[in-house]
Amino acid sequence: MKIRIEVDCTPEEARGFLGLPDVRGLNEAMMKEMQLKLAQSMSMADPETIMSKWLPASMQGMESFTKLMWETAAQALDPKRNPPKGDA
Repeated sequence: MKIRIEVDCTPEEARGFLGLPDVRGLNEAMMKEMQLKLAQSMSMADPETIMSKWLPASMQGMESFTKLMWETAAQALDPKRNPPKGDA
């Protein structure tokens, strides 16, 4: 047995039928706020400003990585940690 129900209604009618809240006002307010924030943040899109904020963090990360590599190499070459293997 097959039962087929077809409902032809607008989204507003469907929300009312299902008892869902109308969030159009909230959506419009949120979109206006997001547009305002985006417009404000565009003023900080100056390449010099971006680089001044990003460069110190990336340079610190590069220094940490370089230090790690040097320490690892020093440990690998340390005769106390890695004594030479004999023909025993």
